[in-house]
Amino acid sequence: MQKSGLAAVASVTLALLGAASAEARTTVIYAARVITDADKPVQGPATVIVTDDRITSIAPGRSEAPAGAEVVDLGDKTLLPGLIDLHVHLTGDPGDDYRAAAVDPDEWGVVVGAKNAAITLRAGFTTVREAGSAQYTAYSLRRGTANGFIEGPRIIAAGPPLSIIGGHGDVTGFREDVHAVLDQGYTCTGPLECAEKVRKASRAGADVIKITATGGVLSQQGRGLEGHFTSPELQSIADTAHSLGLKVMAHAHGAGGIKAAAAAGINSIEHGTFADDETLKVMKAKGTYLVPTLMAFEGIRERLGKGIYTPTVEEKVRMTLNDVGKAVGRAKALGVPVAFGTDAGVFEHGRNGSEFALLVKYGLTPREALASATTVAAKLLSMENEIGRIAPGMSADLIAVSGDPLTDVHMLEKVDWVMARGRIAD
Repeated sequence: MQKSGLAAVASVTLALLGAASAEARTTVIYAARVITDADKPVQGPATVIVTDDRITSIAPGRSEAPAGAEVVDLGDKTLLPGLIDLHVHLTGDPGDDYRAAAVDPDEWGVVVGAKNAAITLRAGFTTVREAGSAQYTAYSLRRGTANGFIEGPRIIAAGPPLSIIGGHGDVTGFREDVHAVLDQGYTCTGPLECAEKVRKASRAGADVIKITATGGVLSQQGRGLEGHFTSPELQSIADTAHSLGLKVMAHAHGAGGIKAAAAAGINSIEHGTFADDETLKVMKAKGTYLVPTLMAFEGIRERLGKGIYTPTVEEKVRMTLNDVGKAVGRAKALGVPVAFGTDAGVFEHGRNGSEFALLVKYGLTPREALASATTVAAKLLSMENEIGRIAPGMSADLIAVSGDPLTDVHMLEKVDWVMARGRIAD
């Protein structure tokens, strides 16, 4: 009787599995041109087949679609991998008054983030690294987009950044008693406390540890743009994060702060405005990536002198503008990998694609610029076998544009069609 019952259960299970398999979603995509990898030539007409959230095949020409498949005919468009932006702030918009931190609840960040996640996805960015937010806002967005409840990209989330007391990333510009109320608990002093805060971020759900290794432009701290953490603190942060399987991204402008962060084994330098050859040689030796975020300074430049920024911020802005972009050419010459990140939120979300032309302006080829937002970015995320290329087994993250972005990167500023994890964006 028991065997008969088990056999019946097994029979039902197999039937259900068969039904589930039969119900797998298949999408057949026809494209006139395909870029499977930024390092490879453009291919001619091809058929890409997606099953659920995975690319299952790519074949030259126009293959017949299987029965029941959804067919997407992209006409004369170019199909390429979904883009990756390694530095965004989905939960904020440009020109937000810093004093809103004392007024708006954290939940408002999720509302703003849901809006910006959809805009970012439609701009062709199927994966983003959220580079600093309130305690749980980015984590909520991450879960919402993964489950398909919110339209948006895959989110690699940092949560609140680690900062020195009074540094960029800490609550600044308020009375001390207000600081105490707004503090999220991620400042640290000394190697032991910094290790503790890395572990706290990990426990809260961080996918990556974000630190502010130097002063920053848009915060109210008025201590310039050089190094903040000590070398022992940086080493503690890097060692602790790496022991937990997490990488570290460091906001850094001043050359001294960048050099100290790279020497400690920090994985990427965000902005890197004043990186000189000596600093970049340390980055090269340590395998540290540069994420230039050139569009951030475009957004700042557009708002300068209009009463949007406080005098403290405007003074720091003027310290940077003559040097923006110069590190890109230096990094390329010295073999430092340049990865794509924009700092969207400092400028309007959805304009992320304009970063490509700036990268080319400052020394990358169009092919290198595209690689920075696909294969190079995927490698920095340790996701090179998941995203950044079109190949069987990879996540079905695909976009289509007009023309050939390997000759004209401006084509990436207007994306005509997007699929993220097998779901076509509306």
